[in-house]
Amino acid sequence: MVPVLPGAEPYRHEGGEVGVLLCHGFTGSPQSLRPWAERLAEHGLTVSLPLLPGHGTRWEDLAITGWQDWYAEVDRALGELAERCTQVFVCGLSMGGALALRLAARHGDAVAGLVLVNPGNKVHGAAAHALPVVRHVVRTIPGIASDIAKEGSVEVGYDRVPLHAAHQLRNFFRIVDRELPQVTQPLMVLHSTQDHVVPPADSARVLGRVSSRDVTEILLEQSYHVATLDHDADRIAEESLAFIDRLASGVDESSAAGGVEGTASGG
Repeated sequence: MVPVLPGAEPYRHEGGEVGVLLCHGFTGSPQSLRPWAERLAEHGLTVSLPLLPGHGTRWEDLAITGWQDWYAEVDRALGELAERCTQVFVCGLSMGGALALRLAARHGDAVAGLVLVNPGNKVHGAAAHALPVVRHVVRTIPGIASDIAKEGSVEVGYDRVPLHAAHQLRNFFRIVDRELPQVTQPLMVLHSTQDHVVPPADSARVLGRVSSRDVTEILLEQSYHVATLDHDADRIAEESLAFIDRLASGVDESSAAGGVEGTASGG
């Protein structure tokens, strides 16, 4: 078994009655969301940040997984939180945003609200249409990790993107796009004005197609794609906490008690 890259381990914190599931992005790892997860945990929330199959080890592992594997892992994690908590919120970065949206579309009231950071909706560029054929000829292309404005901040992710997995991602985005009208939960979308991986058009598409009535859009002007490790990381944590506090019933009373006893664990 290939060891998990240092920092890419899954994260879990047992807190109060309100749970939060965080979904990381394509070729990334829980490391990109770890500071956010820890801030939520400090607030007394029960937090789950799983490692998606094929991620956090080596790109060759990603090349033999499909979108069904990635979705199944967050679906499993949501089920675990739903058994443990009275309310569950789902957060996601990039492809993790698409995973969160599908969970909301399929599970309805089991998801109390969504917080998405630079959610992906489409594989862009002329090459996207050629993926079904090209992936049989070209195995990988250069990676997309560490699109971060903040100096010294680095994302733990792959330096190569296997085209088989990129083809899977394209298929997954198309499925999620069709399901967006089924999303009715309160929604917060935070997106960077400068993003070299996912264009603002993807956030606009999500905002335009969901059926949610309680919608908040926030522009992140100091960060690139991995805004959760960038200059706006604190703002993302603060805005998401305010969003959850507003929507969660009794979050302060129930979570505060659980937060004292809760323990964080990696692995």
